[in-house]
Amino acid sequence: MTTSTPKIAIILGSTRPERKGLAVADWVMKQAASRPATYELIDLRDHPLPLLDEPIPPSMGQYQNEHTKAWAEVIAPYDGYVFVTPEYNHATSGVLKNAIDYLYAEWNNKACAFVGYGSLGGARAIENLRAIASELQMAHVRQQVSLSLYTDFENFTDLAPAEQHDEAVQTMFEQLESWATALRTVRA
Repeated sequence: MTTSTPKIAIILGSTRPERKGLAVADWVMKQAASRPATYELIDLRDHPLPLLDEPIPPSMGQYQNEHTKAWAEVIAPYDGYVFVTPEYNHATSGVLKNAIDYLYAEWNNKACAFVGYGSLGGARAIENLRAIASELQMAHVRQQVSLSLYTDFENFTDLAPAEQHDEAVQTMFEQLESWATALRTVRA
């Protein structure tokens, strides 16, 4: 088992024009700057994937398409993930769900956490992602961050998180880093 600090990906789950998610992901990155783990941002705009087009289920580990193999290489090295998700129609975004669905083993026995945003703080999108993470054998931590368009954004546009989110995100990081480190033994 390696004693190095955990490597965590912050996955931005929105590719829409005028998206609020980039400001949220940047805020998460800023909050993670003093953490002992290594945090890196993965913007799904930089990894365009067609709608899932693999002929064999990802759980079989027989990826056929080059874009799938490239995506697997991006995701595999991480010990854990923070999914930054908008809430669309009581669920996560289609682009994030599609990116997750492409892979299987790359997600297994790793830790994840969630930062949601929307009219109800992205809470339903986070619950949606918790079920998906469970199916992929990911350990999701209890603490989440839910940013409301009504109270954490000025004029529903500019991110201005309430002060209590600073403590919540640090608790989330502590839980995530602990689980990400512990799950290395499971993967070994």
